[in-house]
Amino acid sequence: MLYMLLAYHDQDKVAALADDELDKVMAGLDAVKKDLAAEGKLGPFARLRPTSAATTVRFEGKMPVIDGPFAETKEQLLGFYVLDCATLEDAIDAARRLAGPRAAAGLPGCFEVRPLLSPSLEMCRA
Repeated sequence: MLYMLLAYHDQDKVAALADDELDKVMAGLDAVKKDLAAEGKLGPFARLRPTSAATTVRFEGKMPVIDGPFAETKEQLLGFYVLDCATLEDAIDAARRLAGPRAAAGLPGCFEVRPLLSPSLEMCRA
């Protein structure tokens, strides 16, 4: 089963990290991603640009396009991972592992773990 892990964090706190702190977080994430890849679980992933680069298409009226995300939360979607896990528990375990380097750096946030409807990663592996 494919699961998407949506990474929510306070982008201002991430941006405020010193270069060496950010390098440590990224090194920790790279280690977890290598492990997940070796386990055959890691699919596409991406770190997103800041929400100031976002554009929103509203699903109301004439579907206006608006500059910016206009997020009303303290945490923003900063990235995602697609994982191929046998169970929801495996996906939750992977989310915990990926959260480790962030938590060690004092970065609060969360992963939303959501099953995908698409049954295949074939188009991503081509």
